[in-house]
Amino acid sequence: MTAKDIGARETTAAVLVRADGEVEEEALAYLHEKVAAALDRPGLPPVNGEVRVQRASAHHVELPWSGRTDIRVGSDLVVVHAREASARELADRLHDRLRSATERVAHRGDTTRRTAAPPPWRGGPQK
Repeated sequence: MTAKDIGARETTAAVLVRADGEVEEEALAYLHEKVAAALDRPGLPPVNGEVRVQRASAHHVELPWSGRTDIRVGSDLVVVHAREASARELADRLHDRLRSATERVAHRGDTTRRTAAPPPWRGGPQK
């Protein structure tokens, strides 16, 4: 474990959760928990942004719940979209997509995930 992996901080205070339309408090609380689970982990750079959830007012819409995240992780912008049939399904889908997107951003520059340098007899660095 390296020094960047140690320690926890409160990142959900910098992420706003907004709702448009008829969205229950229970659904917003569950969404807030899922966003916190995706972003409150050690090793992430500073996080801020917002999550928008909207419920379509038309009754004939097949997937009435839609969500979008615009979250800045360090200097990178993470944008995630989802449409689902219920608020819980939407929160779960946003959580999965947000977690995988922040994982990619967090490990983009890691040198430990790169391939090894070729050996010296193949043109690699000479000792």
